[in-house]
Amino acid sequence: LDKAYDSTAVRELIESVYGYTSHIRSRGEEKRELERASGERPRRWVVERTHGWLNRFRAILIRWDKNVQNHIAGLHLAFAYFIYSRLGVFG
Repeated sequence: LDKAYDSTAVRELIESVYGYTSHIRSRGEEKRELERASGERPRRWVVERTHGWLNRFRAILIRWDKNVQNHIAGLHLAFAYFIYSRLGVFG
């Protein structure tokens, strides 16, 4: 979770009701981390990065497909594009 959920009530709810260990960055933690390692950019969470990548594909972002299988196929194509572009297949 992100900094908006940084409170004791939310931490207790996550741990007691759902049984999960909370991994919530405290306020200012990212700034302190940057001060220690100057010159580095803040780390983005994997989910945020992936959503940013998927926002480039309008068909996935808006979901024009009525059939679920077609939408999932579009997701597979988008992820295949990311993988092949990381490997340098496209140039």
